[in-house]
Amino acid sequence: MTYKNVVSFLLIYFSFSVVYGQKGWNLISEKEGIKVYSKAIETSKVKAVRVECVIQASAAQLVYLLMDLPAATNWVSHTKSCSLVKQISPSELFYYSEVGLPWPLENRDFVAHIKVTQDPDTKIVTVNAPAVPGWVSDKKGIVRITHSIGHWVISPLKQDWVKVEYTLQVDPGGIIPAWMVNMLAAQGPTESFKNMRKQLRLPRYKNINLPFIIN
Repeated sequence: MTYKNVVSFLLIYFSFSVVYGQKGWNLISEKEGIKVYSKAIETSKVKAVRVECVIQASAAQLVYLLMDLPAATNWVSHTKSCSLVKQISPSELFYYSEVGLPWPLENRDFVAHIKVTQDPDTKIVTVNAPAVPGWVSDKKGIVRITHSIGHWVISPLKQDWVKVEYTLQVDPGGIIPAWMVNMLAAQGPTESFKNMRKQLRLPRYKNINLPFIIN
């Protein structure tokens, strides 16, 4: 695995909470309708990343995919494992995931807290899943991710189409150079969103209805 591949999954994978503010975003990639922006963060050497695209799916389908933990190994690059820690409600859970890195780098892992909400008037769905401490003991030889902030906004358009906005700022920890993460920032989000589109076309994601999502 190359350093390019390492950065690819680190940038898209490590959980979801919010990076506020609209100013300062610079477009760094646009492929197949997937726009990737970056933004300098005062408190970090690693830039925040924002992804925007339109996907042929309902909000319920996309939320179902995000909470379908075993499926993460199919569309999120280099995911070694992804498993449920605790289900709080149909729209809230904690999960653990380990991401494989090539030698001599150590694997990363984290626990994330997913919570889904929807505005009943606009039908816009938000998904937050920040990395959280505790829940799973640290493991020997694996670097625990302790800081990630990201945010999903899923806005319904016409029938079975949604606009997706994903914002992420993460410190992958360890020895991965910040300049390398920033330089290759577009690759991970672009590939993962392309994989997401393919995953959503599978029969298991058709005709999805969730009790907490109004389509």
